[in-house]
Amino acid sequence: MGTSYSITVVADQPAPVDLEQRIEATLDMIDQSMSTYKTDSEISQFNAQPVAEPQMISPQFADVLDISKLVWEQSDGAFDPTVGPLVDLWGFGPVLTDNVIPGDEQIALALENTGYQHLSIDMQMISKSSPIRLDLSAVAKGYAVDQIADLLEMLALPDYLVEVGGEMRLSGSNPKGQPWRIAIEMPAVLPQVQQVISAHNAAIATSGDYRNYFEQDGVRYSHSIDPRTGKPIRHSLASVTVVGETCAEADAWATALMVLGEEQGMLLAEQLGLAIYMLVKEGEEFKAISSEAFAPYLIKSESIQQEP
Repeated sequence: MGTSYSITVVADQPAPVDLEQRIEATLDMIDQSMSTYKTDSEISQFNAQPVAEPQMISPQFADVLDISKLVWEQSDGAFDPTVGPLVDLWGFGPVLTDNVIPGDEQIALALENTGYQHLSIDMQMISKSSPIRLDLSAVAKGYAVDQIADLLEMLALPDYLVEVGGEMRLSGSNPKGQPWRIAIEMPAVLPQVQQVISAHNAAIATSGDYRNYFEQDGVRYSHSIDPRTGKPIRHSLASVTVVGETCAEADAWATALMVLGEEQGMLLAEQLGLAIYMLVKEGEEFKAISSEAFAPYLIKSESIQQEP
């Protein structure tokens, strides 16, 4: 997946001797299914598949497509795994290009080859009605976290923290026997802690646009592309953190809310009962806002300072 992972398991008994191998096998299975860099992966085979020709997929691939469809529908298209051609057009894809602003005709043409509505899913068979190309990078890492967490629970290891590329899921207690504490990073070049949250059983995912962008003629162009307009987002939302039951959904929602922005995103989060924490840029500073469902996870700075 082009990233790192970290797993902490707290137990008073030795872990299974083959635990590392089982974790690696789980990650390899997901990578082989959803990697756009492997020509023989399921997703690469689908992207090369002719229009209207069906393809059988694995249960894992079907699960991720179902999650993607749900978030796509509930976000009114703000989350769309077919946005790849637009990302490439703006120079943020895997092939490095000069930062040239595409014209309206180029954007319109790319939009014709995007849209999750062109994907048909019937049990474990999928097909497309337009030459769309899937990219599940905004949900696959979260799904990998869930699969590893499920493996640990199956092995009766209920106290853990699983992290893949910054997305995570945690359960039970940390090595001190206390709730896990996770730091939300301030959107800055050098990592700084903005807020610490506490949780027993939760999945956490963050999306931001403060590192991957380019500027031209004084205008900042974010790597976060709005699938509905085909253009980079222009609002002031710098990052959004989502806490949910599964990391796959939290991962997808972080991307969707990043596209929607602080006003539309917060309104939708309150309607759906999503626990979210946003950092909004105001001049040179950042304003923190959070949904009602996020309140139980916040730790007051006073309680952090008083700890030994």
